[in-house]
Formats: sequence, structure tokens, C-alpha cells
Amino acid sequence: MTRRLLAAVTLPVAMLAVTMLAVAMLAPACARAPETPKASPPAPAKQTIPPNQEKTEVTSMIFVKKNTDGTGDGFQKLINLMEKNGVRFYQTAARSGLIAKDDVVILKSNAQWDQRGQTNTDLLKSIITAITAHPEGFSGEVLICDNGQGQFGARGSGGTMDWDQNNAKDKAQSARKVADELARAHKVSAVSWDAFTRTAVQEYSSGDMKDGFVVAAQKSVTGAAVSYAKFRSKYGTYISFKNGVWDDKAKKFDSERLKVINVPVLKAHSTYQVTACVKSYMGTTSDILTNHDSHTAIGRGFMGTQMTGTRFPVLNVLDAIWINPVRGPSTPYASAVEKRMVIAGLDPVAMDYWAAKNVLMPAAKEAGNRNYGVMDPSGKEPGTFGYWLRLSMNELKAAGHAVTMDESQIKVFTED
Repeated sequence: MTRRLLAAVTLPVAMLAVTMLAVAMLAPACARAPETPKASPPAPAKQTIPPNQEKTEVTSMIFVKKNTDGTGDGFQKLINLMEKNGVRFYQTAARSGLIAKDDVVILKSNAQWDQRGQTNTDLLKSIITAITAHPEGFSGEVLICDNGQGQFGARGSGGTMDWDQNNAKDKAQSARKVADELARAHKVSAVSWDAFTRTAVQEYSSGDMKDGFVVAAQKSVTGAAVSYAKFRSKYGTYISFKNGVWDDKAKKFDSERLKVINVPVLKAHSTYQVTACVKSYMGTTSDILTNHDSHTAIGRGFMGTQMTGTRFPVLNVLDAIWINPVRGPSTPYASAVEKRMVIAGLDPVAMDYWAAKNVLMPAAKEAGNRNYGVMDPSGKEPGTFGYWLRLSMNELKAAGHAVTMDESQIKVFTED
């Protein structure tokens, strides 16, 4: 448990929010999952939804900024809303918070698809601008990252940070262009993990300095082996998505210094009904090196296993500026629906539950999607979003994370 994050919530709301922050980093913190054959995900014949664990008093706070297109001060207003309700964005010498001045911050985006299928690059720019505006001066590093798996995607070859048609006001503004522009003043880069998604490696601690994916020796109980990226940034920083920043001179990891902000797009999904915060972690795996088990096991709760087995995000920022309420994850401009919302919170399960029920399902119904019922986050049958979200939640709870699908434990704050 990191001391930096423990006190990120102010005293007036300590009974509400400290529980979430206290567990959020016990385990180190979307390319959107590739479109797969149209067959339904395999129903785990021998698996049933685990019984509810003993109820604990968890309050998950969700922060919603309406009427924003990702530009301007929309994200700053979201930060202000969080701060007003006890969630501090900046850690300083005088107080604790989510982001310190020397942190290495990964923005886990969606980059497998072009057009509206990728994370809004105006939003990415606003988040990076906020990070680098740290009140003590930012000396750390920010990286936009995702693994499009080297397969499927708009070109059939995975993701990229260099799409020609982007999700932004200026459709030519790619994630790479955002990073290059902001790199004039700070250490900012865009890294597509597709480049080494087929390369199996060992950890830095074993002497292996190559970029690639570390794959666990055994499959998890949810059906896939945990895998994660390790790589050297353009600024010479050695990063393990699971273990943190590697100091090659001291031969040790600094886990506290690596932070993950999860920034997916809210969309319907042709196989797994909804893709948002939890399913975003498909883009932290190597589907190829795990023999495609990573994607198949989503329906068994593997995204929860992946989160607990690697690095839990310090913050989730759900891009609902343009959403896809019909059939995703690919989202051409013509099929996107503008909602002009950005949603933030510490609990990815609660955020997915709330956003599916209150944003995506109503939009799907309005768009004439007759299958909108499978998006129901309270669904308990295989083939519904709620089924595998619950299994993922149980994996997270078993690891000590305070996550919830109980609406009575979710509190929403809105900024118009």
C-alpha cells in the first residue's frame, strides 16, 4: 500500500473515500479488445457466479463532467470537482494525492481502432496538460500506451499512435502528435506496445533488458495467464507495468513512482456487450503470447485477474464524449453518438456499472439497438455485461480492492 495515495482523500470525506484509496494500490496498477469471430464467448460450463461476498461499507464516488468535448478547461473542472469532494489529484510536500511531481504516469488509452473507436486525443492532451501543470513543477514522465495486439483493428494489424483519422476536434490530431507537441516542454511520449507484443521476455530483475511481455508461468483460475509489458522509454526510463520503474544501478524497482490513469472509450462490444474501464485492461495483455486466452477469458472475469496481477489504476477517466451504442469496438464517425461527457473515479467497476446503465443503455435504446438489454450491468446470465463484470469484481474483491456494483454504495457528483 503506498503512502502517497493513502491520504489522497481529505478528512471531511475520509469515511467515504479512504477505503477505496487504501486498497487501490495493493497490487501494482483497452486497447480495446480485438473484434473476434461473431460466435458468442464460450460459456464456462462448470462456473457459476460466485456468491456475494460479505457486504462491506464501500462508497465509490463517480465524478461526471458534462458539456465537454475534451478541449478547454473541461478536465480541469473535473479535477476541481474531485478535489471539492475529497479526491486530491496532486501530491505535494504539504499533502498527499494521486500524482507526484516526479511520477512516471502511463495513460492507458484505446488505440486499436481509428476514428471514434480510439480515446479522444483532445482529452488525452488535457489530462497530460493537467499532470505537467503540477503545482511543484513536473519533473516526471508521461506516456500514452496501449496494446492493439498486433491483430484486428482498423487495418487488421492492431493499433497505432499514428492514425490518420482520429477522435478529436481536429481529426488529424493523433496521439503521437499530442505527445510530440507536449514533449517540447516535458517528457511526454506515445508508445504502442504492438511493436513487441510477440516478444516474450523476463523481468529486469533477472537481467533481461529487452522490450517485450512477461507472461506468468501458469494460467489463472479465470482461464488465462497474466501478462504485461516491460520497456525502455524514449527518455531511457525502464518501466515494468507490474513492478514499476527499474533502477539499473541500484538493481531494484520503485513501484510507488509508476502510476496508471486508465482512459478508455465507452462503447458497445460485439462479443462482450460493453467495453469501458474494466475491459480496457485487455490492452495491457499480450493476447498472442497467451495463445488468445486473454480475450477468451474475459467472460470468466479475467480482466479482474489482470488488474490484480499487474497494476491497478490510480484513476479511471472514461471518455464518453462520443460513444458507440450499437456495435463496437470499431466506431466509424458515422455511427458514433455525441454525449459530451467525461467520467472519472477510483473504482472501475462502479464506473462501468453506472455508465452502462445511465449512458450507454439509454443511448442504445434510442438508437434502435434491439439488443441493448445485454448491456445491463445487473445481468446475471452468461452473455450479459453484468455476468462477467460481476466475475471481474469478485476477482478484485478477493485481492482486497474496494469495488462495487451496489448502487446504494455509489455516489455521483456532476459538473454541468
